[in-house]
Formats: sequence, C-alpha cells, structure tokens
Amino acid sequence: MEKEQVSKRLYVGGLGHTVSKAELEERFGKFGRVLEAEIITRKDDQGNPVKTFAYISVNISDADLKKCMSILNKTKWKGGTLQIEMAKESFLHRWWVLIP
Repeated sequence: MEKEQVSKRLYVGGLGHTVSKAELEERFGKFGRVLEAEIITRKDDQGNPVKTFAYISVNISDADLKKCMSILNKTKWKGGTLQIEMAKESFLHRWWVLIP
C-alpha cells in the first residue's frame, strides 16, 4: 500500500547563515518531494545576519513527516540548531480567504 502524500509547509528555524537552498532541498528531500524552499535572513543595522530561517513546501506522507521531524528537529547542522514546525498560515492567505 502506497503512503498518501499531501503538500505540507514547514517552518525551519535556527539555520546557519551559510545554508543554501540546494542543501535544504537535499536534506528534506530524503523524506518527501520538496516543491519549494525559501530562505529568509534577517540582518541588523550594519547588515550582519542575525537570524536565518526557511519555509519549505514538501509533498510528504504523515508517517514521513513525523519521521522527518523526529530525526531533524533540534539537531545541529551547519552552525545552527534546527527548529522544525508546521508553518502557520500567512496573514495574506487568511485575508484572501475571508474576502467574499
């Protein structure tokens, strides 16, 4: 029986500032098919990176999602400690749905 895969959006915090999109896709691609990866780096007034995180959209089964989160969450990788959660729905998406 094949596992049903659904599209999930993950928040990945605690990334090292040097992590690339390709590295994220490779790391999470072991658990499902990565559809999109977006890396966001917040910088201080001098332009130095202070916080790097990502949103990853992935086609994944519930079982593989649990495996992914249990294996990767709170692990050290490329200078950071990963924090993986289900991404919250964006304000714009909620707003768009409410418009009649």
